Order: sequence, then C-alpha cells, then structure tokens
Amino acid sequence: MAKLQVAYPLARFHSVDAAIGGTGSQLAAFRLERDVLSAKPDLVFLDFTVNDDVYAAPDSNRLAAYEAIVRRLVEKGINVVQVILPTKVDVLPTPPPRPLDAKHKEIGAAYGLPLADAVAWVKQVVSTGSVMPDELWDVPSDNTHPGDMGYSLYAEAVWSAFQKAVAGEAACRLPDTMLHADSYMTANRYQLSKMNPLPNGWKTGLPNRNAVAFDFVCSRWMDNIVIADHTDAQPSGPIRLHVKCANALLFGEATKDSGDYSVQVNDSQPETVSTHCRDGNMWHTHLVASGLDPEQTHTITITPLISPRQQIRLDSLCLAGGPAKVLNR
Repeated sequence: MAKLQVAYPLARFHSVDAAIGGTGSQLAAFRLERDVLSAKPDLVFLDFTVNDDVYAAPDSNRLAAYEAIVRRLVEKGINVVQVILPTKVDVLPTPPPRPLDAKHKEIGAAYGLPLADAVAWVKQVVSTGSVMPDELWDVPSDNTHPGDMGYSLYAEAVWSAFQKAVAGEAACRLPDTMLHADSYMTANRYQLSKMNPLPNGWKTGLPNRNAVAFDFVCSRWMDNIVIADHTDAQPSGPIRLHVKCANALLFGEATKDSGDYSVQVNDSQPETVSTHCRDGNMWHTHLVASGLDPEQTHTITITPLISPRQQIRLDSLCLAGGPAKVLNR
C-alpha cells in the first residue's frame, strides 16, 4: 500500500485485508462475495499456495476452488496478481518439492495473471549470502511466518511483478474453458441463522470479538451464528438440511468451550468432528463432502455431541457445484 501511494501520489487508494491465516481456497471460494467482491476492488493480490498444502500432491478439489476464485475475479474485470510465498524450508540447501506451484502457475498463465514468485526471489537473495534463513524466520519455533525482514522480501517480489505488469500493459483474460472442474463457480454460503424455526437447543448469537490471532477474529468474517447449548433437560437436536450441490463445507467458530458434532451425508457413516481450541477463539472449517452428484438431493445432518457447559458455534453451510441450493429453507 505504501509503495502504491508513493508511486502514484495523485491517486487515492483504499486497501482491504481479506485474508484469514491458515485457511485455503475452498473456504475462500465461499468468502469471495462477502469479503472481496463487496468492496468492488480494482486490484487483488491472491495467494493460497502454502495453505492449499504446497508440499503434497495437488488436490483436484482445491485446484477447482482456486481456479474458480481466479475466474470469478477476472470475469468482473478485476486485475489479479498471483502470489506464491515460501516457508523457511524452501530456502534451505535441500528444499522439498512443491508440486502445487506448477499447477497454480498453469492456472495463472491461462488467465494472464502477473506472477509474483516470492519463493524464487527469497532463494536468490539468500544465495548471495547477504541474509541467512534464520534472520528471515527469526522465531525458531515458527518456520512458516518470517519476521519483518522476510515480509519485506515478499513485498519486493510482489511489487516487482506489479510494476512489470503495468509497464507491459498486461491484461488478465478468460480462457474459453476451465482447466479444472467448474464445481466452485456456483457458491452459496447459506447462513444457518436463516433457519426458522431452529432445532431444539439451538439459538442465534454473535461471533466472538477476540481471538488467538488478529485475522482469526470471527466477528470480522461472520454475522449472526447459531449456537447449540447443552442442558440436561433439553439436549440440542440435529440440524438437518436437504441440499443440491457437489461440495459442502461447514464454517464456524472454535473456542475453549467448544465440543464435538457428528456430520452425516445421506446414509453414510457419521463423522465426528471436534471444534475445540485449547488456546482460545478462532475459525472452524470442515469439508463435509466433495464429488456429490449435484442433480440429486442430499441430506446433511449435523448433530451436537456436547456435554454441559460446551457449545457448538456455526456460521454457515457452504455449498458449491450444480445449483448449490438448500431446498428446505
């Protein structure tokens, strides 16, 4: 932001930080409308390499979500700079493979995105001997997030890519067909607080206003939520929704007082999911299902498994693919 203001002193800029640390492109596909497009941006810097599990074999569902974010932005004429960030191991003498980078770069190239490859830039700087990895990642217990010196190098890589794009009059473009499945091109973040009536033992409430990290503060990312409280007289009943979609994800809160819930898709084996966070308040996400037939109706059942003084705090059931609809509002 400071570099933009210096480079263009007659322009007026407003920046929006839409990032939630530790979350990937699947959740982002459902946050795009509320947290990004609502601000009507002219320019977006996009990075999901590390949080989409850069060191593992690329996941087709995450790639579909990432490309859908890119496509939905470019469709609206928004300029996008693709950012790829390193962790400490990437600049050590024997770094592990990062197979996801090639897939993200392939998407970026197809859409004409300028590429800010901070991995290559930080490697180059470290190779000169002018700075050591331990100076950049200056907290020994954290090999992911650098200190100010490391982030300054990240910013240099991003600024260089932006300047090159401006000088070359780069323009993002829409390829005729998508490289990956279009299953996140329709996305519906269904607010559970819209249910009327709520099942027994559930109530509406507000998300917490404090958290273990600034970008984890759920009141920044959520509006009304639904809360299941356990009482001996009336245990919380299940939330049951009938949906048409290919993918489903739950988004909510994790706290010290949070317990477990089970989630079941159709007649499948129920899965037990913990929302407990021993350190304090933060976000909770869980991919409920992927690869469903979007032409069929599916039943998703969320059942609290909580003890007295425990809670379940949920914001939304996020649906993508096909009509991405809740049928029993």
